[in-house]
Amino acid sequence: MSYVADLHVHSPFARGTSRHLTFDGLAHWARVKGIDLLASGDFTHPLWIEETKHRLADAGNGLFTLGGVHFVLGTEISCVAPQGGRSRRVHVLVLAPELDSVERINSALAEYGRLASDGRPILRLTPRELLETLLEIDDRCIMIPAHLWTPWYGLYGSKSGFDSLEEAFDDLADRVPAVETGLSSDPAMNWGVPSLDDVSIVSFSDAHSPAKLGRELTVFDGELGYDGLAHALRTGGIGYTVEFFPEEGKYHHSGHRKCGVRYTPEQVAEQGVRCPACGRPLTIGVLQRVEELSGRAVETGRGEDGLVRSDNGRPPFRSLVGLVEIVAEALGCRPQAKKAAAVYDRLVSRFGSEMAVLIDAPVYDIASTAGDRTAEGVGRVRSGDILIEPGYDGEYGAVKVFGSG
Repeated sequence: MSYVADLHVHSPFARGTSRHLTFDGLAHWARVKGIDLLASGDFTHPLWIEETKHRLADAGNGLFTLGGVHFVLGTEISCVAPQGGRSRRVHVLVLAPELDSVERINSALAEYGRLASDGRPILRLTPRELLETLLEIDDRCIMIPAHLWTPWYGLYGSKSGFDSLEEAFDDLADRVPAVETGLSSDPAMNWGVPSLDDVSIVSFSDAHSPAKLGRELTVFDGELGYDGLAHALRTGGIGYTVEFFPEEGKYHHSGHRKCGVRYTPEQVAEQGVRCPACGRPLTIGVLQRVEELSGRAVETGRGEDGLVRSDNGRPPFRSLVGLVEIVAEALGCRPQAKKAAAVYDRLVSRFGSEMAVLIDAPVYDIASTAGDRTAEGVGRVRSGDILIEPGYDGEYGAVKVFGSG
C-alpha cells in the first residue's frame, strides 16, 4: 500500500502562522488536498500538546486520527549553538512514537529554551546534541533536517550550515534517515551530492496556513503506522515526491532583494558575491550552494506519467503548481478571488482532491468541469511547459502557466 504524507506542519502557536491552523482546519484541508498522514506540529508547545491530547484519538499504531486523517506526533525545532568554531542556526523536524515520549522530550528540552515562547522553539543545542538527547529518551525518535539548503536555517545552508551530515552529526550521522528538500530545491538537485547518497530525500509543505498544506508531499510505500513510516524513511520506501518547481522557491538564486539583484551561479562566478549596487554581501542561493557541494552531474528525464527519473535508482518526483493558482491565471483573477475558489471547489468535489485533479484527472474531464483554459493550464503544468522568474533572497519566484506561448 502507499499513502500521502505532509510531515512539516505548524500550529497557531508558531510565529507567522494562521489562527486557522486548528486540528479541524488541518483535517479538513488534508482531505481537500488528498493527504493521508500529517504531522501534528509544534508538540513542544505546552498549549498545543494539550490540544493534541484532547482532540486526537490514539490509533494504537503510533499514529492518531481525526476526521479520517492520520497524524504523527511531530514538531520543528530551531537549534542555535556554536559548533566547529562557528555559530550555527539549523532547523530540524522531530517525530516521536507516543505521547509519553513527547512528555519526556519536552521536560528535557525545557532546560535549553522557552518552549512556550514559540511553536518552533529556539534551543541552545546543536543538531547532534538534540539528536543524542532524543535517542536517549526514546531511540525510536526520528530527526530530519528541515529545508536542507535554505541559506539561513538549513543544515547545508550558506549562512551557518555544514558541508556534510558527518560534519554536523559525527558518530550519529547514520541515525539521520532522511533530509527535506525545501521549496527551493528538488530531488534532482540533491542527487548529485555524494553525502546524501545513503539518506532518503523527502519533501513537505512547511505550511503556515491550512490552505498551504500539500504544496510539497511525499508518497510513502508500506504500512501506515509509525513503525512503517520509520522503516520507509530508513530504506528509501518512497513511491515519489511532489515538489514546487524549485525556481519558485524564495531562495533558489543568489541575490540582494533590496537592490533587485538576482544572480545565477555563473553570474556569481563572474561578478562576485557582493551586490554591485550597494556592496553588501549577496544571499547565496540554494542552486549556488548545491553546485558547491555537488560531486557529479545527474541526467534526468520526464516520463509520460509526469515523473522525473534518472538512472540512479532513487525515487522519482513530479513538480506541480497549486490548483488554485492555475485556476486563477486561467480566469484572469487573483487566487483569493471568489470565482477562483468556486472553480477550485467544483474540481475538488468532482475528482475527490486537489492531488487527484493535478495528477490523475483526464484533461477533457477537467475541461468539462472548469473550462478549456483551466484544463490547458493543468496539462501545461504536468508537462513542465511553464515559465518561472526564479526566486531569490526571500522573494518567491513568479510562475506563469500561460507565459510560454
